[in-house]
Amino acid sequence: MADAHLGTIGVWLAFAASVVGAVVLAVGLLPRRTAAEPAVVPAMVPGDGERTNGRTNGRTNGHGAASGPAEGTGPAPTFRGDGRLLAPVMLLGVLLAVGAMEHALITHDFSLIFVAQNNSTVTPLLYSITGLWSALAGSILLWGFVLAVVTAIFVWRYRRIAADPVIRWATLVLYVVSAFFFGLMVGPANPFLTAPGVSQGLGPNSLLQDNPLVAIHPPLLYIGFVVFTVPFAFAIGMLATGRVGDRWQIECRRWTLVAFTFLSVGIVLGAWWSYQVLGWGGFWGWDPVENAALLPWLCGTAYLHSVLVQERRGLMRVWNLSLSVATFALTILGTFLTRSGVIISVHAFSESSLGPLLIGFFFAIVIVGFGLIAWRGDRLRSPGGIDAPLGREGAFLLNNVLFVGFAFVVLLGTLYPLLYQALTQQQVTVGAPFFNTVAVPAGLTLLFLMAVAPVLSWRKMSGAVLWQRLAVPVWVGVGTVVLCVAFGLRGFATLVGFGLGAMAAATAARALVLSVRAAHTRRAGWWRGLVGRANGGMVVHLGVVVLAVGVIAATSYRHQAELALHRGDVVTYEGHRFEFEGLRTVSSPARTAHEALVKVDNGVFAPATTSFGGDLAVVGTPAIDSGFFDDVYLTFDAVGGLGATSGNQAINNLPRGSVAIGVVIEPLVAWLWAGGLLIGLGGLLALVPGSRRRATDPASAPAPMARRAPPDEAPARDAAAEPVGALVARAVDPT
Repeated sequence: MADAHLGTIGVWLAFAASVVGAVVLAVGLLPRRTAAEPAVVPAMVPGDGERTNGRTNGRTNGHGAASGPAEGTGPAPTFRGDGRLLAPVMLLGVLLAVGAMEHALITHDFSLIFVAQNNSTVTPLLYSITGLWSALAGSILLWGFVLAVVTAIFVWRYRRIAADPVIRWATLVLYVVSAFFFGLMVGPANPFLTAPGVSQGLGPNSLLQDNPLVAIHPPLLYIGFVVFTVPFAFAIGMLATGRVGDRWQIECRRWTLVAFTFLSVGIVLGAWWSYQVLGWGGFWGWDPVENAALLPWLCGTAYLHSVLVQERRGLMRVWNLSLSVATFALTILGTFLTRSGVIISVHAFSESSLGPLLIGFFFAIVIVGFGLIAWRGDRLRSPGGIDAPLGREGAFLLNNVLFVGFAFVVLLGTLYPLLYQALTQQQVTVGAPFFNTVAVPAGLTLLFLMAVAPVLSWRKMSGAVLWQRLAVPVWVGVGTVVLCVAFGLRGFATLVGFGLGAMAAATAARALVLSVRAAHTRRAGWWRGLVGRANGGMVVHLGVVVLAVGVIAATSYRHQAELALHRGDVVTYEGHRFEFEGLRTVSSPARTAHEALVKVDNGVFAPATTSFGGDLAVVGTPAIDSGFFDDVYLTFDAVGGLGATSGNQAINNLPRGSVAIGVVIEPLVAWLWAGGLLIGLGGLLALVPGSRRRATDPASAPAPMARRAPPDEAPARDAAAEPVGALVARAVDPT
């Protein structure tokens, strides 16, 4: 019971800290001012270089939109309360709660209802620890923990500009979101409810203790989801203050990149986990829970591309703020789909009464976010338009249309069964063919844009220069298609995909080679050519290409059969030799597995059927012979004379002494996991500060009028060491 008391204290402490922090910040943001108080609050984003002072209370962003406090928002609020000091208190509370829950899981304290339902005395240590996110209440606790960590990091990072109204509004939003999730924990999703007298637990769901990826995949997804709260908070801060200058989008972009990296790796690891445990030989089935993770990824990826246009040209401001709001809203919608019990999914491990609260919070986010965008519409107008549709701006616009359009299709296909059932009281399903109909052309178009967009110039460029940059990638793509045809590969869409993938890889490799060469020429170290937003982005592109080629090959050239194997006989299928060597049973307190020993080529593999702990449910445990060029995927389907061992369709009249083994041959599946690793690596490289663009470098936008720095401003720094946003902001005098 001590764990229950400590955990409850921790949850209430975190909830109280988030509520009080939100109240203190809200009161401090009230527009009150006395005659003796200054009308301006200093504002400077670390590394951005933009300043305000007592004489000048507004700046422009270099494209004509004001970004200082004097953007028509009235008097600046007085800095009366310091709610950010409650962020460590909130973190301390949730740490206490998480520590208490983990201690209860590890020590099998079944007096906690959550532990009794998701743990047992025979559950291995790893799956006892991961039991925290095996069901609703624990997963909400994990969400609150990650959110408290993110809030504490946010407060610490911007501690030197904590008085800036945008930062204060963003911190307020983080506290409000935290209060919502901790409020769930003190109410309907309380993880510390008790029921004394229980001596044994039920144990986790069988699928949650069959693979160690359960320790990595869910936390990465949650980190990706939660970090998207920060760009949303910045968006609300910018809109609430009217300070919609481009410099704040730089901060949004950095946080979005962190969320994108974690979510990308989490999604790929989820596909790998599904591939290894479900026994179906697939890695993506357009399941509603899979779609719930994909939706914010699509919108976040669109934002990372479109924000480049805003930084360079001052365009797409409404679009970028809308993407920030939509991405966070979709994370809440995904939580609703996953944890409310409204959908039937192999990935949905809990049902609850939280549906109305989560969907209500989702609509509140949408109404507030898009309502503020409509309110500030006059300040969000871009100073110009896209000059050259065939330039980089046009490519990014098409990129965004594809990402957002595809996200809409996925959202429609995911929600349509729910809406149809609510209106007609009848059930309907939307399967993979619906999604694939859109995914194939959208994917091919995105590969084409990845091949072409990086070599385009801002504004206009000549056809001769474009061909000079694209010649090598085009020939690489053509050569790849010719080589594939020579090896007997067929299928128009498949060959086009391979060709475009090769082009995109060549374009990314070209950019990286030029960057490394330039870094070597500057004697800055070759590794400098691999870090920074642009170079890390090219590594991400390489990862996406590798993953896409793996998906195309695995889905286009997949072969599946069920083989009847008798001991001592050799069966050949798709160039592989299969020989049945016998049966065995492997037993431990935690699991019992019945295995079929099958020799595949030169190795022995053991597909099995497994039951865990006291759970009578039997799940298939496939065995996988994974290689660089293909995977051989084995499932144990039936024993002759005994019947089926799993739920798969078995061979009729299987002779006694034989086994039915399901075999799936899938080319290049390993490329999916390698591509996911490259995407994560590229995201990390993009977070490393790269070389700054010098003030003498050509810019796409017209250069602003320069002025002499007033004597009361700080001494100018070396222009080459300043971010371009800082140079633009410091060069403009709005007065």
